[in-house]
Amino acid sequence: MDTVLQNLGSIPCPHGDRCTESGCLFQHSWNKKPAAPASAKHDGPDADDNPRKRRKLSTEPTQSTPPTAAESSQPNPEPVTAKKPVSPPPLGRKPTVVSVQSAPSEAPATPATKPAAVSSPANPTPEKSAEKKVPIRKAQASRKVETLNPRMLKGVAPATFEFRFKALTMLHEQFVRLNKEMEKAAGKDAETKKLILTPQELIWLSLDLEEKIAMDKPSIYNNVIKNRIMGYKKMTPKQWKAERLAEIKKEEERKAAATQASSKKQALLGPPKEINTGLTRQEEIAFLPHVLTSITELAQHGYVPKPPSEEEIKKAREGVEAAMGWETCDRCTKRFQVFPGRREEDGALTSGGPCTYHWGRLIYPERNPTSTVQQERTYRCCKQLAGDSTGCTSCSTHVFTVKSPARLATIVPFMETPENPSVPKDRAVCFDCEMCYTVNGLELVRLTAVNWPDGKELLDILIRPMGEILDLNSRFSGVWPEDLINAEPWKPVAPLSPVIDTDSSPKPPSTTNNPPEPDQRKKMQIVPSLAVARDLLFSLISPATPLIGHGLENDLNAMRICHPTLIDTVLLFPHKKALPYRHGLKMLMEWNLNKAIQVEPDGDSADGTTGQGGKLLGHDSAEDARAAGDLVRFKIQHTWARMKREGWTLKDGEFVPPKDSKGKKSGGEKLTEVRKTRDGTEEGELVEV
Repeated sequence: MDTVLQNLGSIPCPHGDRCTESGCLFQHSWNKKPAAPASAKHDGPDADDNPRKRRKLSTEPTQSTPPTAAESSQPNPEPVTAKKPVSPPPLGRKPTVVSVQSAPSEAPATPATKPAAVSSPANPTPEKSAEKKVPIRKAQASRKVETLNPRMLKGVAPATFEFRFKALTMLHEQFVRLNKEMEKAAGKDAETKKLILTPQELIWLSLDLEEKIAMDKPSIYNNVIKNRIMGYKKMTPKQWKAERLAEIKKEEERKAAATQASSKKQALLGPPKEINTGLTRQEEIAFLPHVLTSITELAQHGYVPKPPSEEEIKKAREGVEAAMGWETCDRCTKRFQVFPGRREEDGALTSGGPCTYHWGRLIYPERNPTSTVQQERTYRCCKQLAGDSTGCTSCSTHVFTVKSPARLATIVPFMETPENPSVPKDRAVCFDCEMCYTVNGLELVRLTAVNWPDGKELLDILIRPMGEILDLNSRFSGVWPEDLINAEPWKPVAPLSPVIDTDSSPKPPSTTNNPPEPDQRKKMQIVPSLAVARDLLFSLISPATPLIGHGLENDLNAMRICHPTLIDTVLLFPHKKALPYRHGLKMLMEWNLNKAIQVEPDGDSADGTTGQGGKLLGHDSAEDARAAGDLVRFKIQHTWARMKREGWTLKDGEFVPPKDSKGKKSGGEKLTEVRKTRDGTEEGELVEV
């Protein structure tokens, strides 16, 4: 046993000279045996390949010749062995690393400095060495470093590990050969030098190609990978250069498509479709009863046609007390506890620590008709496969949502829209709400109401939440902390009514393609509570005023309002699978009107890229409200065209139904008609026939 332990002294320590272990059995530079006298063989170029004996510094006590006064007055030249470690590092102390490259004139004798990293033989041609050290192409810093080892695949591998490793090695050898030949043929051509790959990029390229073949064509993997290897063996540097140029162009096109600005994405969609209903403003408002959406039988989908009863509210309050603040996170689905008013011990608002989650939804990739492999879902935010990671975004606290109307009423009771004689009868209002996460769940933080159909602003305010804020949800709400800080108290400086043009135009302007400039953020006004914001909205509407929006159950529940006259674009353009499936507002605008909304100025928010200045702007509630109004006008255009074909006429601002064979006007019966539009989508509408 002693012999074995003694043999460890001839093995270099894995930690090198940075070892801080007391009594380490391995070999270190300070406990080596005295070397033989220096001979001619140590003076050659191979002297740096093996460890050599360190010269003693001038500060050691065994110095034979002390410096004279003349020598001490002159600056000391840099010692040759000063870059070597001169003594073992002190125990229990973290070694410090000194960068020799950043200060070439200084060479402190640092114990933690590696000998191999700082000592190098004199180079007679420094210009050549400097040229070799400069990398021609920088490796991608966003990807992790990988080795030449086949990646793990989900499901059954198409071949054995030995075959995959051998094929991957042969593929990598051909890539290295072609890369070297292209580098040799490049000469002074700067454009060709940009195509040369680093060793790590060659490994990534080999791994990506092998994985793609294994995933896309597993049944014929062996033949495909052999053919690709043979193809690269026969490939010339000129062909390799053309392939690299094609790959770079394809990658640039992919990145450009993923980071399209609003104007660029508009170009991809094509020119916006003009909405021409053929009706004046007053006639369009008179047509709205033909496209109203009823919610009386949609309580199971979140709509609240009437306020909860006192008994339901009492049961909900008892349930909240029994839960003792325990909730389920709306993002990561973990259980955590909420402490309204903060916990006494540490002032925390929630338990469970930080929350890691994916803010994007799971989507299926584009289906390849030639592939038999089942496509796996990926997250829209980070493109990761479902189950690969717990999340790509982190938040300091967990958050939750309250969906029960009775529990919502325990915080702020619901109210039905009161009568308001001062509201014009020919008014319709588009509105949209933005919410943030608090200790009470989702609370209203911004309210925007615009006149329909011209889109003129009626009301746009911030609301101070009742509970402590957990997360402003700025990515979607568009409300940032500085907005709340810089907001001014709301003051009624003018009556809440739009400026209506005297000239009635059958084509009211649309503003959904003009998002606000990020550097010119609007100065917002804030109200102290939800009740004040609700009263302001009640001053604009009456029970007969049509409220237009997208997903109105969320907005009305946040406002605690029960309104009888609604036009919800979710119900106006239903999903083919019916509720709870629905189309998003952004998708409806792209499909029907070729308009891009909810797009960051310098990046698409769908894939997580930031906007101008590296900061997301979030959704704009005014833009969303006007977009819902445009969709309603688009619906009126097609519905009125169909009704005219059926014999409906317009007389003195009233829509007259056609007469039947007996000369009587047909009408009074409500039918739900489902038809397919030109683009193949199904639409359901409630009309008078």
